Amino acid sequence: MVEEEIGAKEMAERYRKIPTATIYDTLDSMGYGNQCLSLAIKPLCYDMHVAGQAFTVQGSRDPRTGSTSPKFENFGMLKAIRPNNVVVVDAEKESCCGHWGEMMSYTSKQHGAVGIVIDGGIRDGRGLLKIPDWPVFVRYTSPIESLRRWRPQDFQIPICMSGTLTAEVAVNPGDWIVGDMDGVIAIPQEMAQRVLVKAEETEAREEDTRKALASGVSIDEVYQKYKRL
Repeated sequence: MVEEEIGAKEMAERYRKIPTATIYDTLDSMGYGNQCLSLAIKPLCYDMHVAGQAFTVQGSRDPRTGSTSPKFENFGMLKAIRPNNVVVVDAEKESCCGHWGEMMSYTSKQHGAVGIVIDGGIRDGRGLLKIPDWPVFVRYTSPIESLRRWRPQDFQIPICMSGTLTAEVAVNPGDWIVGDMDGVIAIPQEMAQRVLVKAEETEAREEDTRKALASGVSIDEVYQKYKRL
């Protein structure tokens, strides 16, 4: 039986309801245990939760101010963002400036982005926290402007983000990104729907386990029934 395809908006809404720990366990059981990005990449606020398809950006240190490619002319990168995208920036762990900021975030959101994940830094932290429903996951905050120091070199290409169990985690345009206070998970696009369905089933058992333990049922009885702790 062929599963009916789930639309991106519904996928994002359903993924946002599932803790990353449950998604990780699901991927691990399927043989994909190395999909967790570096634990140094954290949300600005503990209650932020992001889910969407990766809009990838690759950048590097660069003292020049001109455009590197016609793709960037007239804000081409920001205009290429689509609904339900999570902007994922490979800043090569560069630890100086803010690689994204308040105005770029407002513009990204105008074009449909649902959050940002940066293997680097961000600035305008106070302003970013005022943007409604805008989850931000970064290594650090910085007041330093990126102009003349760092800039994007390309977008919507395969990138590598720092990993936790491996040095790097590959992220391709369209892969699914889910993040919460525990960390950020990258899910290959071709298996994202299967992972979602399995993770929802696991989370349902997890919730039953929570309720049983909270009500005073013994750990032995709970494990015997749900086979999960």
